Amino acid sequence: MAGKPKLHYTKGRGKMESIRWLLAAAGVEFEEEFIETKEDLEKLRNDGVLLFQQVPMVEMDGMRMVQTRAILSYIAAKYNLYGKDLKERAWIDMYVEGTTDLMGMIMYLPFQPADTKEKNLALILERATTRYFPVYEKALKDHGQDYLVGNKLSWADVHLLEAILMAEECKPDVLSAFPLLQAFKGRISNIPTIKKFLQPGSQRKPPTDEKFVAVVRKIFNI
Repeated sequence: MAGKPKLHYTKGRGKMESIRWLLAAAGVEFEEEFIETKEDLEKLRNDGVLLFQQVPMVEMDGMRMVQTRAILSYIAAKYNLYGKDLKERAWIDMYVEGTTDLMGMIMYLPFQPADTKEKNLALILERATTRYFPVYEKALKDHGQDYLVGNKLSWADVHLLEAILMAEECKPDVLSAFPLLQAFKGRISNIPTIKKFLQPGSQRKPPTDEKFVAVVRKIFNI
């Protein structure tokens, strides 16, 4: 299990995408083994490598890690993206949980029935612009630094950029009322490791389309 981390998941964003983002931001090269059929998933389950019979699963440092949050916090701590003390870590956790809630809503949108999609999209945009983005705009203003916590890049910044880009795929001008977040997006997008991940041909996955929804439904019986 030595060498590059190996990511086991479907060939799409889902819950693995934030893990890809964080590894890429840390400058860590990783390999991916895609689950493309129901049989691929069953093999992993039968081999006993999935602690709770679920993916994502990441092979790293001699461990087979599952549970998205556990994997992300391990990577953040290992690559010095998790603050300098407990208080900073608590702030990073709070900010990350907020962006996770917003991204979760966006992530599940393509899987919802067509007749509810419009209503759910409106709710996502309303939450983004009244509940979540104002918090980060104020945090940047009050903190007066380029980053959300401390004065260096953390998991919270990487997660927020991912959330912003997902929200912009729903509505390109979603940041129109948030000048500090617009500037933040520009700054964080230009960090060399992140800039590389945002280029075509990287391991970043495209937005979920109907074709991928069908594949996921088949693999996971949903």
